[in-house]
Amino acid sequence: MLHLGFVSHAIFPSTAPKSYVFARRTSSGRGVRTCERARLRPWRAMAVLGVEKTVGRGEERAPVEKEQYDAIVIGSGIGGLVAATQLAVKGARVLVLEKYVIPGGSSGFFERDGFTFDVGSSVMFGFSDKGNLNLITQALAAVGHKMQVIPDPTTVHFHLPSNLSVRVHREYDDFITELINNFPHEKDGILGFYNECWKIFNALNSLELKSLEEPIYLFGQFFKKPSECLTLAYYLPQNAGEIARKHIKDPQLLSFIDAECFIVSTVNALQTPMINASMVLCDRHFGGINYPVGGVGGIAKALANGLVEKGGKILYKANVTNIILENGKAIGVRLPDGREFFSRSVISNATRWDTFGKLLKVDNLPEEEKNFQRIYVKAPSFLSIHMGVKASVLPPDTDCHHFILEDDWNRLEKPYGSIFLSIPTVLDSTLAPKGHHILHIFTTSGIEDWEGLSRKDYEEKKEIVANQIISRLENKLFPGLRNSIILKEVGTPKTHRRYLARYDGTYGPMPRSIPKGLLGMPFNTTGIDGLYCVGDSCFPGQGVIAVSFSGIMCAHRVAADIGLERKSPILDAALLQLLGWLRTMA
Repeated sequence: MLHLGFVSHAIFPSTAPKSYVFARRTSSGRGVRTCERARLRPWRAMAVLGVEKTVGRGEERAPVEKEQYDAIVIGSGIGGLVAATQLAVKGARVLVLEKYVIPGGSSGFFERDGFTFDVGSSVMFGFSDKGNLNLITQALAAVGHKMQVIPDPTTVHFHLPSNLSVRVHREYDDFITELINNFPHEKDGILGFYNECWKIFNALNSLELKSLEEPIYLFGQFFKKPSECLTLAYYLPQNAGEIARKHIKDPQLLSFIDAECFIVSTVNALQTPMINASMVLCDRHFGGINYPVGGVGGIAKALANGLVEKGGKILYKANVTNIILENGKAIGVRLPDGREFFSRSVISNATRWDTFGKLLKVDNLPEEEKNFQRIYVKAPSFLSIHMGVKASVLPPDTDCHHFILEDDWNRLEKPYGSIFLSIPTVLDSTLAPKGHHILHIFTTSGIEDWEGLSRKDYEEKKEIVANQIISRLENKLFPGLRNSIILKEVGTPKTHRRYLARYDGTYGPMPRSIPKGLLGMPFNTTGIDGLYCVGDSCFPGQGVIAVSFSGIMCAHRVAADIGLERKSPILDAALLQLLGWLRTMA
């Protein structure tokens, strides 16, 4: 959903949290690899996960009695953790398997020389105390946790061609006033477009959000809120660009709408589903953007702790390599050392390309997955730069989030064309040593730009590209930025692929052409019985609020299938067939 912040790396603490092992040993054990924190030298862009050391071959573990789970979740990203915690609250026996030593994935954190860096996004939607779309708040509350937050007065400050500067204020009226002041001749068009966004948002916000693949829930919501359900059905096949063009004619304003959508989905408005755009473009004013005290990594830690408190288990340094099938049904998973874990259902928080191709090697790809890959391609990855800088380089009124596209609208979607900048210490100064700020900079980049290079050439290219990006920020926003840097790390798409097991470093799907809204987006069920997907390559897409929604929906559908929620097999079959047919129309 929201592509505002992305993983460049994850420097983890050297001590792993307590792990729970319930497994059956099927082959001889092998040593595991752990992450060793490397000492950062100022001015040097390093490989972002530091140096690894190999732990020697350990003693053979005695076989452990096999325990049958209700659900195994592969990966502890926010989508996977929300699905796991929701199921645990319903009474399911849940095991989460995480390849690293802390939870969170792209919503994790790392510490270096007194700085606490968010691995990915610091723009937290769904973190308010009102409405039905505050999905992070709800997910935490379900396991008895609540986090202190800091309101962000400005979602993002756009710096665009022709010196167009627009602040997206927390207060909707302030934002609309500023936008109309920039485009007074388009006042009616601006109000028309954003009013349609609010119409969709209000419909969504009035509903109890559960699985769209569960017919008893759908019929119940329709009878309670028929008008709102019909509103969403009407907009389901539409995209934001088409709606914007009904109201707006000014090419520059339409380009601004493209930029609004680009930070939602890494594509322009014509390729962004209207429902996705509306959820984000309105929630930032309804509940507002709220940053968790202590950093974004606290969300995953709180969810993981809540999971254990509710009777679930999480095993770290557990890299799943295979999903086990029996008679065409997913029944468990296998680790590289031969351990196997068994369950009534398997939920993959990996991308769909990793799920179908790496974790699951099937001779004939399910028809729905073929259709998905026909409609969507992998979204690009990112070049990310995490820096610690002297606070004196930032003006006192600096906003937390910035989007920079200096001189050419046509560069919006090009690699390295636009820059997103996050400065979370503007909101929470405790994340950096006194007198310093954190800068998290990222820009789109494809893995093909980084393949086939020697180690020396790869490191040199990272330094060259990072310096170009820093120079652009220095020229546009912060004179003297380069001389203020005391710490710098650079991550590329290869970093994302290696350390987060993301196919080509991608963060979700991108339509090959102008899509019919959300019709082509897969939900949580798959063509493999017992296997479900959750995360940014499922409906509704990228971003923390979107993957939280995906996790809630997935937990509801799985709970129905394992008997913890009501279900109707006949209605289930009919609805899933209908949804499959609709996806072929996209």
